[in-house]
Amino acid sequence: MLKFIAPNPEFSIGEARRIVSDLFEPDPRIYWTDFLLSCAVGAGCFLTTRRIAMPWPVYGFLWVVCVLAYYRAALFIHELTHLRQSKFKGFRIAWNLLFGIPFCMPSFLYSVHVAHHARRHYGTDEDGEYVSFVHRPARWIFFYLSQSLFLPLLGIIRFAIVSPWTWFGPRLRDWVARRASSMIIDYRYVRPRPTIEERRLWRLQEVACFLILAGTFTLLVTGILPWGFLVQAYSIAVGVITLNAVRTLAAHRYLLEGTDQVTFVEQLLDSVNVPHPAAIAGLWAPVGLRFHALHHLFPSMPYHHLAEAHRRLMAQLPEDSAYRQVNFPNLRSVLVDLWRNTLATSGF
Repeated sequence: MLKFIAPNPEFSIGEARRIVSDLFEPDPRIYWTDFLLSCAVGAGCFLTTRRIAMPWPVYGFLWVVCVLAYYRAALFIHELTHLRQSKFKGFRIAWNLLFGIPFCMPSFLYSVHVAHHARRHYGTDEDGEYVSFVHRPARWIFFYLSQSLFLPLLGIIRFAIVSPWTWFGPRLRDWVARRASSMIIDYRYVRPRPTIEERRLWRLQEVACFLILAGTFTLLVTGILPWGFLVQAYSIAVGVITLNAVRTLAAHRYLLEGTDQVTFVEQLLDSVNVPHPAAIAGLWAPVGLRFHALHHLFPSMPYHHLAEAHRRLMAQLPEDSAYRQVNFPNLRSVLVDLWRNTLATSGF
């Protein structure tokens, strides 16, 4: 059993599934409305701050709203990995065209996420979305957060410079596909080689990203777009990535050492729910990700049903259920728990 967690908790996944059995059907209307509204709010705030002179407090407020809106739009990439490929094809295309490609985060970068939910991979070296923070010095947490400042630049380099070279160099293409084509937090992770069908999709999305970047650079050089546009866009990207980094730290307790397989109950107990306060948690962990432990319990459940599923499970599961151990009162309590466990195990 994991350290810092009470031993031998009871849990029946069959009982839990029975309680929420009617909550697995996604509603396309919710997906489209939520995503398009998030994009519209983000774009509206961005364009307003570009075209209208305003006091710095107002500018700062609109910048925050822009970051939160685009952050919410970005996290629909997580839903795409769990929706069946035969469904929501139009939504996948729209997400890539309206957000993924313009922001240099096309959906193929995150398809490795499915390994994070595999019982044989979770928390091991085959899981690129897991770092054993508790078993590393606490300063690694600051190092992880600081990377948010540079990741947008790496994305630009990846698609504007590296991608064209891979189209003509098979060896470089293989290296980039395995080591520079995944949205992960463990940079030691090596991605499996893509299939022929996956390569075609990757190439299409890479070319689209390259054309967007090339067009933007041309507009900047010719003076059609001011360089301030690039500065503002970069700052928003950093804001979005920083928010996601904080959310990632609060998604798990990171008590595993990244070597051995764990039981399903241990995977659940290493994950975190922050149900309340809903209005605040829904900002830093939108699209249902404040229920991250519940998501690991039922990965295919659409985000718009997670709050109701959590309510039912808390009302109907027995008092000794392991599910009751995964709930934290707020973001601060999760981060404090991670910090204390890290200091106790590995020091600063």
